[in-house]
Amino acid sequence: MKEIEQLIEISQFYGRDSRYVIAGGGNTSYKNADRIWVKASGVSLATITEDGFALLDRTKLRPMSEKKYSDDVALREEEVKNDLAAATLTRDKRPSVETSMHNIIEYAFVVHLHPTLVNALMCSQQAESMLKKLFGEKALFVEYTDPGYVLFKKVEEKIKAFRAAYGEEPHVIWLQNHGIFVAADTIEEIKNIYSDIFGTLEKSLQKNLPSDETLSSQDAEKVIPAVRMMLSTNGLKTLKVRNNPIIAFFSENVENRQLIAKPFTPDEIVYCKSNYLFFDGNSEETLLHEAETQIPVFIEKQGYHPHVLLMKGIGLVAAGPNAKQCETILDVFEDAMKVAYLAQSFGGEHPMTQNQIDFIDHWEVENYRRSVSTTKSNGRAENKTIVITGAAQGFGEGIARCLVKEGANIVVADLNEETGRKTAGELNTLCGGNRVVFVKTDVTNIASLESLVHDAVCNFGAIDCYISNAGVLRAGGLDEMTPETFDFVTRINYYGYFYGVKVVSRTLKLQTRFAPKDYYADIIQINSKSGLRGSKANFAYAGGKFGGIGLTQSFALELAPYRIKVNSICPGNFYEGPLWSDPENGLFLQYLKTGKVPGAKTVEDVREYYLSQVPMKKGCTPDDVTKGVLYLMEQCGETGQALPITGGQVMLA
Repeated sequence: MKEIEQLIEISQFYGRDSRYVIAGGGNTSYKNADRIWVKASGVSLATITEDGFALLDRTKLRPMSEKKYSDDVALREEEVKNDLAAATLTRDKRPSVETSMHNIIEYAFVVHLHPTLVNALMCSQQAESMLKKLFGEKALFVEYTDPGYVLFKKVEEKIKAFRAAYGEEPHVIWLQNHGIFVAADTIEEIKNIYSDIFGTLEKSLQKNLPSDETLSSQDAEKVIPAVRMMLSTNGLKTLKVRNNPIIAFFSENVENRQLIAKPFTPDEIVYCKSNYLFFDGNSEETLLHEAETQIPVFIEKQGYHPHVLLMKGIGLVAAGPNAKQCETILDVFEDAMKVAYLAQSFGGEHPMTQNQIDFIDHWEVENYRRSVSTTKSNGRAENKTIVITGAAQGFGEGIARCLVKEGANIVVADLNEETGRKTAGELNTLCGGNRVVFVKTDVTNIASLESLVHDAVCNFGAIDCYISNAGVLRAGGLDEMTPETFDFVTRINYYGYFYGVKVVSRTLKLQTRFAPKDYYADIIQINSKSGLRGSKANFAYAGGKFGGIGLTQSFALELAPYRIKVNSICPGNFYEGPLWSDPENGLFLQYLKTGKVPGAKTVEDVREYYLSQVPMKKGCTPDDVTKGVLYLMEQCGETGQALPITGGQVMLA
């Protein structure tokens, strides 16, 4: 149907532009004489398809305008919800609560959005007077009204008055502390109307928004992991940090913060709640003291943990049930900051009143929308943040892939930027509420590892498990091995493990210091069966791996008092991975060239030789190793161990 294709087109057109839509909000519709297609609740405009629209019978919607509903607020909204459901032809989709407003507007297409520029005007002290000044006396302004049936009746009343006064249907309806409706019979008309509105508003601004450049969140890794644990008394939370000039305008100035102390729109309450924490400390210790003091008081008073924290020197911090929700919180609250900043051009900001806030906080419809926006999962690594070095490909990529499916946030740390970014992108397609990021990392460089920790903390708020997987192998006997090659292998496999633990352990100690007593952090080295027994013509690799187990045991003794477990996993050979099967430099090829397998004439001869040594006749896979990783993370009775996963090739005495 051509009109539905056009509805999808215009929905995605605005839904993908953050100037118009934040957190997938707003709604759109198309109607003919008998039916109306309206965005279903909880569906994002940016990605909506035909399946994302609820279809309703207009003959059943129209009587709602005249029907007498209960005077009791809760009962009334329940009755309205039931009547909307009765009119819905697509039973598995809950229509937008604003469906009735879409239905009474006589134009075919309606696009309702919450653009930043529009709300700068609609959430200002001079909203109505400036609206008339900029757009003329015919501009239809609706003062703030609680969403739902009451707002529908108010809009209906205003539309009828407009028709009586001007003899025409309004194209634009402006809603105080809410947003805007634009309607027309073609999507081209709607685009032109929105374009004209934006042009007029942009010219009326006394000052534009500052640039959106990213600013440093200095020392975030010294504060945020502790705050994350303070907020995780009832299940692990994810935190995400953002800083830019508009955020710094508020985070660095106590007076400016008063402009954003209360919410401006229902959406802000749905995703960010209505109370926020602001911290003024000038050092990590003072920030930690403020957090330790204020967070318990906040939770006791409000009955929920803060979703939004603003920290001097660090920026805006979102705290949510998962990484996806944190992204939404940041987007919505940063938009509120922009609204407050731009509202100064229209007489200053105009937040919602406490009564208006309380209605939204307890309104069933918004609680439903809040629940729909929260992605639930029950993986074994749910909401844990795991850093994996050498995860762009091979074993590391395979482990990351398995852990993503278990609900973990993953940091792919690798020197190979092109492959690493591609891997992170692919893994993100497997995510629910969790996320995957790539951080370019050189495990032989302390500064690079410190940057890795900083980026991991800014993205997810913590590091629950550090998997030291990056490694190289260069085979060769005493006659072939050069000092340079030996040093190269040792620096990555041995020094790299030490450097990583040295840097990451600082963050893990901070976490466990403020964590519940049953919380343990993990460091897991992906070692090798070559760390358990010698390897002919492979001493550079085996020596580093033997040394790695010595480091594991020593680190375990040092870090046990901090509730940090340190263990190694010693896998057998991952024959399908690039380490072994790379056609240009894989181990099968290297071992063939060095004559490590007597009588072998082909790569396949080498492969068969190694499989014959495994009692279970199989190589070790990333899935096998991930099961070991999950076991080590879940148990709290062992540290300093080397866990073999070799198919029986290496058995411990």
